[in-house]
Amino acid sequence: MNSPTAATDAQLARWERFRASRNAALASDHGWLTLTSFQWLEPEPSEVEFAPGLWSTDGTTATLTATRGDGLTLVESGESVDGTVTATLQDEESLMWVQYGGEDGKQVVVELAMRADKYAIRTRDAGSPVFTDFAGVPTYDYSPDWVIQGRFEPYDQPVDVPIGTANPLVDGVHRSVGEVVFRVPGVAHEVRLHAEEEKLGALNVTFHDETNGDTTDEWRKVFIPRPRPDGSVVIDFNRAINYPSAFTPYGTCPMPVRGNSIDVRVEAGEKIPQE
Repeated sequence: MNSPTAATDAQLARWERFRASRNAALASDHGWLTLTSFQWLEPEPSEVEFAPGLWSTDGTTATLTATRGDGLTLVESGESVDGTVTATLQDEESLMWVQYGGEDGKQVVVELAMRADKYAIRTRDAGSPVFTDFAGVPTYDYSPDWVIQGRFEPYDQPVDVPIGTANPLVDGVHRSVGEVVFRVPGVAHEVRLHAEEEKLGALNVTFHDETNGDTTDEWRKVFIPRPRPDGSVVIDFNRAINYPSAFTPYGTCPMPVRGNSIDVRVEAGEKIPQE
């Protein structure tokens, strides 16, 4: 990028609304900032960290056994767990299953998750310092130069590409629906990035760039509005955001597809969260 372009008041206002909404979403009750553990369930009923009761799985069903004195209640109904309860999920599904603690009995929510065809639980504690001390995600200043025109080249059929995730024990799959193609000003070659489809035809691109590990997390993502009829798209890297794994070691967030890299410093969007 050469000499920066000045942002208009309207652009800055839209950017500030986006940032306010993003920070509010992160600070939601029992959201990603409250994660305090990720634990696989074992075949034998066993104790786990940060949650009462005995937990187990036979590979198909997850089982929790607890007494009324453990203080666990079902999130959905508020009913006390006094005995054995079970739940069944499909791979990649999650269930906010039980809760306990605090004055209202809801400080900690235990999420049941199926990852890599195995059951795990994650505890979400509203008292986590990551959550209670959160004051917003640091970002680069808004830059109109990082609002880039490109094009979307769809595949005839989606292609499932194996990928890693933030948890080395969990493999992922990227369902690529095509490639987003663009040029970074001042760079001669085109950049091609695999894209996934979101609701209403929008796109999601997960990418590496040269700021990773320096000012930004190891990878980020950016949502792109639905391509126009001629395939053109607008990629606003000011809206590049962190995955939950940037805030917590307990995420299973997808890594970029191999080669989904931009070989320049994308100095736009979210930076490494403050500790």
